[in-house]
Amino acid sequence: MMGTAFTLAASPLIPWWAIGALAALAVAILGFGAWRRARGLAWRLLGLAALFVTLINPALVEEQRDPQRDVAVVVVDDSPSQRIGDRTRYTADALRHVTEHLGRFKDLDLRVVHAGQSEEGTALSDTGTRLFTALDRALNDVPRQRLAGIVMITDGEVHDVPPPDRLRFDAPLHVLLSGKPNEGDRRLVVEQAPSFGLVGKSVTLTVRVEDLGMAAAPGARARLTMRKDGGQPMPLSVPIGVSQTIQVPIDHGGPNVIELDAEAGPQELTLDNNRAAIVVNGVRDRLRVLLVSGEPHAGERTWRNILKSDPTVDLVHFTILRPPEKQDGTPIRELSLIAFPIRELFDVKLDQFDLIIFDRYHQRGVLPMAYLDNVARYVEKGGALLVAAGPDFGTASSLYRTPLGAVLPAEPTGRVIEQGFKPRVTETGERHPVTAELPGDAPDPAHQPSWGRWFRDVEAVARHGDTLMSGADGEPLLVLNRIGEGRVAQLLSDEMWLWTRGFEGGGPQAELLRRLAYWLMKEPDLEENDLRAVVEGNHLVITRQSLAPDDRPVRITGPDGVMREVKLAPVAGGRSRATLAINESGLYRVTDGEHKTLAAAGALNPLELADVRTTADKLAPAVKATGGGTFWVGPGPLPDIRRVAPGHAAFGRNWLGLRANGDYLVTGLSETPLLPAAAALLLVLVMLLAAWRREGR
Repeated sequence: MMGTAFTLAASPLIPWWAIGALAALAVAILGFGAWRRARGLAWRLLGLAALFVTLINPALVEEQRDPQRDVAVVVVDDSPSQRIGDRTRYTADALRHVTEHLGRFKDLDLRVVHAGQSEEGTALSDTGTRLFTALDRALNDVPRQRLAGIVMITDGEVHDVPPPDRLRFDAPLHVLLSGKPNEGDRRLVVEQAPSFGLVGKSVTLTVRVEDLGMAAAPGARARLTMRKDGGQPMPLSVPIGVSQTIQVPIDHGGPNVIELDAEAGPQELTLDNNRAAIVVNGVRDRLRVLLVSGEPHAGERTWRNILKSDPTVDLVHFTILRPPEKQDGTPIRELSLIAFPIRELFDVKLDQFDLIIFDRYHQRGVLPMAYLDNVARYVEKGGALLVAAGPDFGTASSLYRTPLGAVLPAEPTGRVIEQGFKPRVTETGERHPVTAELPGDAPDPAHQPSWGRWFRDVEAVARHGDTLMSGADGEPLLVLNRIGEGRVAQLLSDEMWLWTRGFEGGGPQAELLRRLAYWLMKEPDLEENDLRAVVEGNHLVITRQSLAPDDRPVRITGPDGVMREVKLAPVAGGRSRATLAINESGLYRVTDGEHKTLAAAGALNPLELADVRTTADKLAPAVKATGGGTFWVGPGPLPDIRRVAPGHAAFGRNWLGLRANGDYLVTGLSETPLLPAAAALLLVLVMLLAAWRREGR
């Protein structure tokens, strides 16, 4: 509603400094006249006054004013801690109360800002509840002279409260606390957790169970349950308030997910901060590989160079240069460069090797059958064996005719194919991570791979396992199998060295052997039938690797216990994948009914759950600096809301006030001189004549 206001304004006819100089001169003249007791001094004073009023030129200014509505901002805390107990209901009641009361003021605009929820791109970042960040954005277009006040509805756990001298507003800040005073809660704190651990070793976790707001009895303890990779629970008893170390074995490479769960305390606000999920990536220190070459040949150095080029491989290599049956009178001490420690390698220290490779080895009486039997048992107990077959594999001296035949998946027919061929990845191999998407491969059967040819293939029948590559006439070339807890691979040719030499463009021998070795040593990323889940930013990426097409949906259970189903879309290399947006920190459980996996998202000790008790302490400095008030609205009555004049108290025992600023815009202006120039000049002349006439008497 438009309004009118009148004010006085001055529009001097000459500069103010000139008026000041004339005023000083006039005072001097009047003073001199008063000292001489001159007549007509009063008329002279009136005349000079009229002159100065004329020079100042006063005017009556009439303004047409458009009153501006004040702005009140209500910031609602929607952070996860606000879901505890009855806080959601208390918050909704307080918001409804505030909006209804503020809606009655016709000169007030209301802005409601919901904050505390994670923003796009930062859902799992450990930034806590940031109400003032949201408030600053809401005030970007609000003139500060129109801000009536701010009302925050929160539990007080705010993590971006600025110092009082850095507040970007000067209106009263009022806080409505949605919880209850004197709350208590138990929480689990992970003080130290390594990101990496050596496979076969243990890592040390340091944790602490705290009872906040409660006085723990001396010697009080709590039950802590630990699970590794979703396995059987292991109960522990830990003292309350005291740091405790836990040893956790790392028994496989890749992510090892450790779950910790503290039992509920005497008082509990939430169990979310009683749990923690820790991911320790298992890495191998040194891979101990035993390579036994049955005889010198062109491909022997290929195996050695590829293995030695990997800095994580600790290689022990023996080559049988002279078979025992060769008798030429050479002294025994000169039959080998160093003594072949058969017993030490194949009996005493056999289990210390991660991988055993037989390269073109065949029976010559060097290794007794008992030691080959040890190798077979080594595989069944979890060891890894790779056999690279030469032409002797198809003869009576073949390794297949030894105890190792019980663990080898392909049986030789006795025929050796001597013709050029390009190794081809089979249909199964296109889905197996060892051979899928090998550089130079041509998945289309109508096209040949770009790599070079080989010229020898030992014909065999694959009795067990998966044939990943085929050779001449489509015969098995690379066969993989699982035996007991271990794994075996057979390469039915000894001509990989042609790729190393670059024959006809060479081939991916280094990549193939690297994948093969790590599959044999159970690297999780190379599992052929597996379900994996990993958190990337704000998304959960689920990948299923399978040798056969699988369209089953997966079930995902989030940290909040809510389960959902997701369909996976097929991609290359036997994989199917789905990406799911997530906004909750904690442990995600994924299963397809056969396989299951875990993925941990967010920080170990998130700020949001560090202390979930309702508190007025964090916001108290800002509330005090702005003259606002704090009210417990959870179990108590809701305060009345009033408008107050600037400079007056903004809160009381059961009320809060929003400032009435009275801001306006001037839409029209008119100016009327109070003393027209002609009238002023006439008045001055009259006064001066009166003074002259009085002096003349």
